[in-house]
Amino acid sequence: MNKQKFGTAPVFFTAISTILGAIMFLRFGFAVGMVGLAGTIGIILIGHAVTIPTAMAIAEIATNQKVEGGGEYYIISRSFGLVIGSTIGIALYMSQAISVAFYIMAFTEAFKPLLEWVRETYVLLPWVDQLLGYPQTIGIPALLLLTLLILTKGADLGVKVLYFVVATLALSLLAFFVGTTDYARTHEVEFFDRAGDAVADTTPAARDSALEEAYYPGAEEVMRAAPPPAPVPAAPVIPELSFFTVFAIIFPAFTGMTAGVGLSGDLRDPGRSIPRGTLAATIGGMIVYIFMAWKLADSAPPEALADTSNLIMADIAWQGWWIIPLGLAAATISSALGSILVAPRTLQAIAADNIFPATGINQFLARGKGARNEPYNASLITVVVAAFFILLGALDSVAEIISMFFMVTYGSLCLISFLNHFAADPSYRPTFRSKWYVSLFGAIACFGLMFFMNSTYAAAAVVLIGLLYLYITHSNPDKRSLALIFQGVIFQVSRRIQIFLQKAEKEEKKSWRPSVIAVSDATFTRLGAFDLLRWLSQKYGFGTYLHYINGYLSHETSEAAAVTKQRIIRMAEATDSRIYVDTIVSPSYTSAIAQIIQFPGIAGTENNLLLLEYSKRGGEGLDDIIDNFKLIKSVDFNIGILGLSERGFGLKRTIHIWITRAHLESSNLMILLAYVMTGHSDWKNAEIKLFAVFEESKLAAEQQRLYDLIETGKLPISRNNIEVLGRLDNTDSRSVIASKSGEADLVILGFRDEALKRMKKDLFAGYDEIGNVLFVHAAEDVQLR
Repeated sequence: MNKQKFGTAPVFFTAISTILGAIMFLRFGFAVGMVGLAGTIGIILIGHAVTIPTAMAIAEIATNQKVEGGGEYYIISRSFGLVIGSTIGIALYMSQAISVAFYIMAFTEAFKPLLEWVRETYVLLPWVDQLLGYPQTIGIPALLLLTLLILTKGADLGVKVLYFVVATLALSLLAFFVGTTDYARTHEVEFFDRAGDAVADTTPAARDSALEEAYYPGAEEVMRAAPPPAPVPAAPVIPELSFFTVFAIIFPAFTGMTAGVGLSGDLRDPGRSIPRGTLAATIGGMIVYIFMAWKLADSAPPEALADTSNLIMADIAWQGWWIIPLGLAAATISSALGSILVAPRTLQAIAADNIFPATGINQFLARGKGARNEPYNASLITVVVAAFFILLGALDSVAEIISMFFMVTYGSLCLISFLNHFAADPSYRPTFRSKWYVSLFGAIACFGLMFFMNSTYAAAAVVLIGLLYLYITHSNPDKRSLALIFQGVIFQVSRRIQIFLQKAEKEEKKSWRPSVIAVSDATFTRLGAFDLLRWLSQKYGFGTYLHYINGYLSHETSEAAAVTKQRIIRMAEATDSRIYVDTIVSPSYTSAIAQIIQFPGIAGTENNLLLLEYSKRGGEGLDDIIDNFKLIKSVDFNIGILGLSERGFGLKRTIHIWITRAHLESSNLMILLAYVMTGHSDWKNAEIKLFAVFEESKLAAEQQRLYDLIETGKLPISRNNIEVLGRLDNTDSRSVIASKSGEADLVILGFRDEALKRMKKDLFAGYDEIGNVLFVHAAEDVQLR
């Protein structure tokens, strides 16, 4: 037989009973007394500028996915990923655990009148009298009793007391609003009567006297006839607090609207009940608080309202001496019950995701009890945390701490909603939709208000969350992947940028930056092309690395390509490379090249350099490059052919560039590639040396031209690192290069396509005595600017 499903009412009652709780009874009058009626309404409106967007966001998210164990933590961690999600989740857990202490401390306030009556009526032993003066005397036993009930009765207990709590709250509010005081009657009757007389009198002095009499009836007669008043006890000193400090103390009054989300599995129609119940409770609570502010301001003077030692609502309400404490007890014990149910489940869910560094800790906290997997061990930890804050006994400070963690949680929920709107994921199809600008406003308001409320607590919260994030990241290296929500956002940003760049009117290029595409079938045996690409792409350019797999595309080769791609991704992560990697399956090297040279630029700009590689020792890969050079030239690619030696890139300290009259058109590209490489940290200490080989008759002119380029800042090479050599017809240029660059870590040479067609493999021969060589051919005019 199926379990009975609920409608909207339980969602509404669960949320409203949490919203109208401890702060309403204990500190709302304090807010009115400190900042006045207008200031309190401002607090209500600002607070709901946070809670209403959050309610809409959580209603939206909850109607898109089933909310499983952990409630809000589940939503955040499955949206932001486990590392960020668990960081916020731990902060959320702390706010929930501290809330248990806060509500228990508020619960003890309901017993104040009773304890004071006992102390005044009976003669008690000194130590008993002193003990009854501490709120912990009621708080700690109440916490232990509540824990015992939870551990033995489980979550069913909360549902059973819900309707009793709501009925008691309704009775308390009704008694409060129908109640009246002498202060209210004086202001409503006498003030208006006497003020009317003052307005009728046209004499300024008489009008001022009448107005004074309206405010202070009988003051003049009392001053003349009455004897000197007896000394009265000094009124309690009310500290001056800023608007946002009062806001921080009051803000927990507006929270609790997410309490009904945990019922999603027990609802007939969550897509309807959660939005309606959550929003109705949020807006209904706001209306109640506005009317309460007016009632409090009308019923008592500011100094009486600001006195937190007095339960002011009890003085105002009809039969308030027993109805208000009863309502306070019901509301606070219900809120404490809700928090002690939710907090351990959040901790249990975090441990179930194996977030904590020790396996034993995760297993201990995730272990449940009974058929419903009740979080027994996590409840014990929560009780210890709550007991610690109860012993501190500072209600207002606890409220401010809770506000910080709530702001972080609510801001995250609003941010999730906004990012989901922006990511435009087709699988994100909630039955209730908020607006992206509402969610964005809620997120900004949450994170901004934190610092207005208490900059010290806010800074401490940010530092704590930052340290938590670093620790969790360090302890969980396998969970460092970006969450799907960020991938969707990045996809949208990239898509829009590429479309914009494609549609934008192309202007004359003022500078050249590398957009390199490299291909190799020997990725795991010859790393040279991969390394060179990541150096060229680190700071100034963008790189795409493709691993070529020879074969026909099939299910088997596709799976093999996916495995290989993951290996290369791990290589890129291990070397902190900013390149895009992929694989290409093709039946021949020629067909692979034909596809690659037609690839669109990943970065929004067209690829402008094709990087190929071969082994200098055995010539592996060189024949394929030569055979397909004509195909590559058909699309006018700049080409880099990297000859790899066993010495590799050596110490990465020297780059030698050789320029001749025959390869002058490629010289600028060669110089820029060397300069771009030095932008990588691996080559930060490298120096670029340029060798220019010209006819004897032109040496002086060419040398001066190079010096002029240095002076104008167009040549990023020191004057001392330029050497101009005369061309000797009887001397093999390769032997000169070997003598000058034998110890260089990379040698860059130019070549012409005519020479490659004529010389074939011989063009690349004769460089065995030097290390890696990059042969460069420029197909475009690259300017040094």
